[in-house]
Amino acid sequence: MGKIIAVANQKGGVGKTTTAINLGACLGVLEYKTLLVDLDPQANASSGVGVDPRQVVQGSYEVISGDAPLRDCIVPSSSPNLDVLPTNLDLVGAEIELVHADQRERKLRQALEGVRDDYDFIVLDCSPSLGLLTLNALTAADSVMVPVQCEYFALEGLGKLLNTVKIVQTQLNPSLAVEGILLTMYDTRLRLANQVVEEVRTHFQDLVLNTVIHRNTRLGEAPSHGESIILHDASCKGSINYLNLARELLQKNDMTQMRTEDKYISHGAQ
Repeated sequence: MGKIIAVANQKGGVGKTTTAINLGACLGVLEYKTLLVDLDPQANASSGVGVDPRQVVQGSYEVISGDAPLRDCIVPSSSPNLDVLPTNLDLVGAEIELVHADQRERKLRQALEGVRDDYDFIVLDCSPSLGLLTLNALTAADSVMVPVQCEYFALEGLGKLLNTVKIVQTQLNPSLAVEGILLTMYDTRLRLANQVVEEVRTHFQDLVLNTVIHRNTRLGEAPSHGESIILHDASCKGSINYLNLARELLQKNDMTQMRTEDKYISHGAQ
């Protein structure tokens, strides 16, 4: 049964979609069959793995609204062992339509049950809000990963998100865990970035993942080519960071037996 991980933060621009795409792709490169679910109407996760949102006839909107079974909407991505449930702008309407629906927070959870055994991991890319789509993701997930940028407003809204997680644990999904807080956009040259890392680690301690994602130009380029970073430039720092994140996730979940030679990961790259 695949583990479902929601990548969520209601604050925009923190590297959430970048993390969802590249974590999924790196798990795929390590030969763990992975499904990436795009739950953001901007459809950046879809386009970032080579799926044109304008060509999406059936996607996450149709799944959540009950108009199509999830299995029929899954398409292959440009990355090995990575499938995607794409989306398009139609998903904007899902928030409104869900308001009066029965079991509205559980629509995604129910849909994923039919494909969960087909994958080792299912990664949910959430929209930058705490609306019904994100609640559906948190209700469906086994754990939530929270990207936080190494900048001045790093802690802004983080407490609100973690409070939402507690509410979901209490009312909708008692088994939901925090996979970890992921520090992103780290620039070693900036004193502020180092201060933010220290502050977040001091405040949240064991909740903070060991891997840090460095600010990297190639990470920004990859989506415009419809590629994950591991396909775009396997030797850049961004690739090494996300492969290290995938390995940390596997170790944390006692899935330490790698299925391919771990040739991309170098010492001291975290």
